[in-house]
Amino acid sequence: MEPLFVNRVAASGLVTLNLEEYIHPGNRVVYDIKDNLFHGLMLREKDFREFVKTHDWTQYDGQNVAIICSADAIVPTWAYMLLASKLQGHAHRYVFGNLDALEQSLFEEAITTIKPADYQDAKLVIKGCGEKPVPTFAYVAIMQRLLPVAASIMYGEPCSTVPLYKKPKAVVPAEA
Repeated sequence: MEPLFVNRVAASGLVTLNLEEYIHPGNRVVYDIKDNLFHGLMLREKDFREFVKTHDWTQYDGQNVAIICSADAIVPTWAYMLLASKLQGHAHRYVFGNLDALEQSLFEEAITTIKPADYQDAKLVIKGCGEKPVPTFAYVAIMQRLLPVAASIMYGEPCSTVPLYKKPKAVVPAEA
């Protein structure tokens, strides 16, 4: 006797990829170099080097740091490089830019861990709605990563998807 209800989603062979699972769990913090400016206008090398030497960099252990300057000031490039040299070995990740740039960098890092071969010829659903916000950048990046290998890619939930891509069928040359 056949079952009364058939779960067509379960029988479809769809593979769901939830980008929420790739959100880095570490804290995000902003380091604003404006606090190191002389009269809020410019960076004085001697003062800045003294700060860098005496600052407790361990407070950034495991953190994700966005380095910015919110003041309209003269900040030489080497100052950001010097901060990076001190964050290395403490911060999980650090970038020059705002929190959006940091989040993009974290997703770039996470998406590179996805092995395209694991999705070879898969009917893939990229989960859309979730409890945590996933930036649009991540959805575009996952397409770039998996488009060459997937049989099809959809967006949404397995029970309600938006088709995005279907691999063209291979054309078999006619015999002469």
